[in-house]
Amino acid sequence: MRLGLLGGSFDPVHYGHLLLAECCREQCRLDRVYFVPAAVAPHKRGQGMADAEPRLAMLELAIGGEEHFAVSRYEIDRGGVSYTVDTLRHFRGQNPEAELFFLLGADMLHDLPNWREAAVVCELAVIAAVGRPGFAEPDFGCLDGIASAERIALFRQNQVEMPEVGFSSSEIRRRVAAGLSIRYHTPRAVEKYIETHQLYRTT
Repeated sequence: MRLGLLGGSFDPVHYGHLLLAECCREQCRLDRVYFVPAAVAPHKRGQGMADAEPRLAMLELAIGGEEHFAVSRYEIDRGGVSYTVDTLRHFRGQNPEAELFFLLGADMLHDLPNWREAAVVCELAVIAAVGRPGFAEPDFGCLDGIASAERIALFRQNQVEMPEVGFSSSEIRRRVAAGLSIRYHTPRAVEKYIETHQLYRTT
């Protein structure tokens, strides 16, 4: 069993998240991708976020019963600041025989050495860095010193490519607050949920 974990605030989820997950599923041959919304992301403390339950609900609507995708409540139910190493330990305990893949954008890779217990993160999961056209190639050299040469070689083998897309959660929130359309930025069910629950109406 090969399981991918995609973390984030998903505030709200958009087509870019879904495309990234699908590209990783296909290219890394994953049996399932778990979307893991953060209770509180370390880099977003103090910023306005939608509550946990709406973000979870929008994720469930977005994946729409896709058999290879699932939503994990682990970080939400755990509460507090979410650290990747804790989430990976949880999934390892729940799936001791599975091979874990941690999915992240190539632009986040350079910051990984600064994460809590970064060396343990690199041991618990294969780092699947997602590159995009027009952006610099993932620089796995930043992991020298916290991961073995063998692990880094494995990470390189699982580099993922995806098409360039311009969607962002912050842009969706901005457009909603400004009374602009978000059609085709996010699945229709998510768009209707935002409208019905009047999310993001103020900045």
